[in-house]
Amino acid sequence: MLRYSLMRLGIFAGCFLALWGLVYVGALPRGLGDSNLLWVLLLSIVVSAPLSFVLLRRQRDDLSAEIVEKVDRAKDRLHDNRTREDAV
Repeated sequence: MLRYSLMRLGIFAGCFLALWGLVYVGALPRGLGDSNLLWVLLLSIVVSAPLSFVLLRRQRDDLSAEIVEKVDRAKDRLHDNRTREDAV
């Protein structure tokens, strides 16, 4: 989970730096007044979300499989505990 989160943060940071550079050189418009940082942050979120969805699909599927395995093991243990008879 930590690895996936760090990878998403890395994609966001990369988008932020790339977009900041594009705004700095004038390829993208600056925000109104002092809203330049907010503009770049919002644009970075919008760009990095679909990139993360596509680029991190394999990691997300692996993480999902691990969670399903843990839940299944917990259900099996709970079922075993419920069906076990008390020793007298």
